[in-house]
Amino acid sequence: MTEAPLRNVPFRVENCSIERALSIVGEKWTFLVIREAFSGVRRFADMQTATGAPRQVLSARLARLVEEGLLRKVPYREPGQRQRDEYRLTQMGLDLYPILVALMQWGDRYLADQDGPPMILTHRGCGAPIEQHFRCADGHEVSGPREVTALPGPGLRLSAATRAGSAGS
Repeated sequence: MTEAPLRNVPFRVENCSIERALSIVGEKWTFLVIREAFSGVRRFADMQTATGAPRQVLSARLARLVEEGLLRKVPYREPGQRQRDEYRLTQMGLDLYPILVALMQWGDRYLADQDGPPMILTHRGCGAPIEQHFRCADGHEVSGPREVTALPGPGLRLSAATRAGSAGS
């Protein structure tokens, strides 16, 4: 890795974690499937009703989420019926919860109807609305992006074009 600081210099990261995550969850139907899974919806027909996704789209999304490890299939059988699968969140899928809540709260803030948000998340223990906060490893509250510095991590790989451009500097 180069010794030159990367601040204020345009560069392309070859292995960007955001780009990789979006390649899995970065479209509408996928997030709606995940939303329903968090709400306890597990069966295909129920998922289709709740999301409004076309059958083929939903089938493809569920297969991809299983393939990527966010959902797992669990077989079940209703009396007199053939065996089918339920879809349950894995730990990898459960770890998306803060992202889903952040998207919901952003939508509530900027896109909700005049009547207010369609859903309010509350703490089961006391009933208070939940809030998300950023905190550093030392426990300090971080109020926003202006209090954050992005530094190169140990796995950073710059794109070939960026490396070629910085070699001429």
